[in-house]
Amino acid sequence: MFLITCAVAISEESARRRRAPSATWYNAAVRLLVAVCSVEYEGRLAARLPPALRLVMLKRDGSLSVHSDSRAYKPLNWMSPPCTVRETHDEIVAVNPKGERIRIELHEIVHDHRVELEEGGDPGLEKDGVEAELQQLIAARVEALRKGLVLVRREYPTDIGPVDLLCRDADGVAVVIEVKRVGEIAGVEQLLRYQERLDLDAQLAPTQGMFVATRIKPQARVFAESRDVICVEIDIDDLRGGATAPLRLF
Repeated sequence: MFLITCAVAISEESARRRRAPSATWYNAAVRLLVAVCSVEYEGRLAARLPPALRLVMLKRDGSLSVHSDSRAYKPLNWMSPPCTVRETHDEIVAVNPKGERIRIELHEIVHDHRVELEEGGDPGLEKDGVEAELQQLIAARVEALRKGLVLVRREYPTDIGPVDLLCRDADGVAVVIEVKRVGEIAGVEQLLRYQERLDLDAQLAPTQGMFVATRIKPQARVFAESRDVICVEIDIDDLRGGATAPLRLF
């Protein structure tokens, strides 16, 4: 009886460890967890997702995201790096330096998979020819976007990718510029992620975002303005010709 009891206890402990690896494990691999779960977010507002089958992804960089089988790439909720992740047998909790908190209650784990991705080896998407040319032309005359604007650096590096243009305005405020051929909501979200990273640097914070494109879709402009991002539409032919006509500011 004693041996049976010990065997059961060891089996249960092994299962618990498989369900709840230590937090340091997330530095070694990407985790893909399919589970019936509920999600609670506490931060600038409070939000809750009721129990449902979802994909939870934890990455090496310390980020966490919760996905459903809809909305394409955009998660239902997420926590950008850096954040602290803690896990027990029935929940995952992530907290960032701002005090925002996501709690994922695990009701049933359907699939739990870990995979190694090459750290820092992925160059990411390269800009198409038009966007690359736009960035180069704008860098040569950033003052056309706003009077007093001065270029600090093209392709300013961050841990989530390079910022197209980092500038300073006449008041010394760091201006983060994202350049797109056509401005869509995804581009605005990308800019906001860059701002979030650079705002962690006391020498740059608080930053001002500027979204620049040959055409900005109405939904993207509304979203950008709601986040205090400046939108500028440009004419690439004017830039190529060195025209001095003012760009369109919205």
